[in-house]
Amino acid sequence: MDSLTQIVLGAACGEVVLGKKIGNKALLFGAIGGTIPDLDVFTSRWLYVNEIDIMTTHRGFSHSILFSIIGTFVFGCIVYWLYNKGMRKDTTSRKDWIWLFFLSLFTHIILDSFTPYGTQLFAPFSHYRVAFNNISVVDPTYTIPFLICIVVLMFFRRSTSRRKLWLKLGFGISSTYMLLTIINKVYVDYVFENSLNNQNIYFDRYRTQPTIFNNILWYGVAETKTDYYLGFFSHFDKTNRVTDWKVISKENRLLPMNDNDLAKLAWFSDDYYTVRQNENEKEYQYCDLRYPLLDPDDEKSSLFTFRVFKNGARWDMKRGGPDFDENTTISSLFVPMIKRLKGN
Repeated sequence: MDSLTQIVLGAACGEVVLGKKIGNKALLFGAIGGTIPDLDVFTSRWLYVNEIDIMTTHRGFSHSILFSIIGTFVFGCIVYWLYNKGMRKDTTSRKDWIWLFFLSLFTHIILDSFTPYGTQLFAPFSHYRVAFNNISVVDPTYTIPFLICIVVLMFFRRSTSRRKLWLKLGFGISSTYMLLTIINKVYVDYVFENSLNNQNIYFDRYRTQPTIFNNILWYGVAETKTDYYLGFFSHFDKTNRVTDWKVISKENRLLPMNDNDLAKLAWFSDDYYTVRQNENEKEYQYCDLRYPLLDPDDEKSSLFTFRVFKNGARWDMKRGGPDFDENTTISSLFVPMIKRLKGN
């Protein structure tokens, strides 16, 4: 999920392990541990110059179970060695720090697995991405109550029972909400699958996921032999059916997708993508159809749209996105989505 959420969860893990011993400093070290896997957005730019490589590296090895195990001992031992000096000597143990970093690293990758982006838990042995698709990458309903609980507990002494109570509240509220999103996901899958079957849309596969910032408005994409069907469902809709589908042809022969670089893009998109010729004849628009449209009525409004071009012997890309009017504001971008969230 987003960085703030991972910081909050990491801080809570730090409190679990060392809160009674070192107080609020445990929150800080837990937050650091919860941030470490996402540093791959920086390290990937040191390792690669090709944007396709950079994007597909995120949530790779740094988000794997193996990295969590290695990182547990590496970071735990280093921080213990740095901390266990002077007046702090013997106030904590090496086991404490190893346990802190295990919880903060491991909960990070597990939490990311619930989002649609996908997490390579089994790297480097497998590049399969685990994605349960039940919660958005950014969901304030999960994060804000958890954050409030962590902030409140900071004002209590480390030995008081109230501090422990607020910690339990933070974990309890966030975990309960996560469970509800999983139940919600099962129901939404039922709605989409029934909608496809009732309208005689013979699909090979489909996937659903919540739209950004909420768990009420859901987006789904179904693949048939010739087309992709894109649809939305809101819990405020008058019926539990998806009826307004945007149909996009699977015409993807504009690019040689068997090329190594382009194959990475297809893998990243789980083969839910479409390609269009750009106005610049040397560039192509590559649209990742897994992610919701900004405007449910415009099939070309996907935020995950990239400009793909040949850079020497390799294919590369630029961050693109849909074409916006010059008068478009941040708030106006989400107006169509908010309108659709209110239901049909």
